[in-house]
Amino acid sequence: MIVPVRCMSCGKPIAQYWKALQENPKNLSVKEMFDEFGLERFCCRAQLLGHVDLIDVAAKFKRA
Repeated sequence: MIVPVRCMSCGKPIAQYWKALQENPKNLSVKEMFDEFGLERFCCRAQLLGHVDLIDVAAKFKRA
């Protein structure tokens, strides 16, 4: 639900790339953005590509 702070496989910090990936100010492809970030490992790329940000959806529900 929350953006992963580190890659689950290798432990590299990846959370700082999430906002830039969502905004994409230069209109680059995802591959070009990952290359620009310096993310070379497939595990880090998969963590960011496969993440679905559901924190806003979960925040709508009240705890009983």
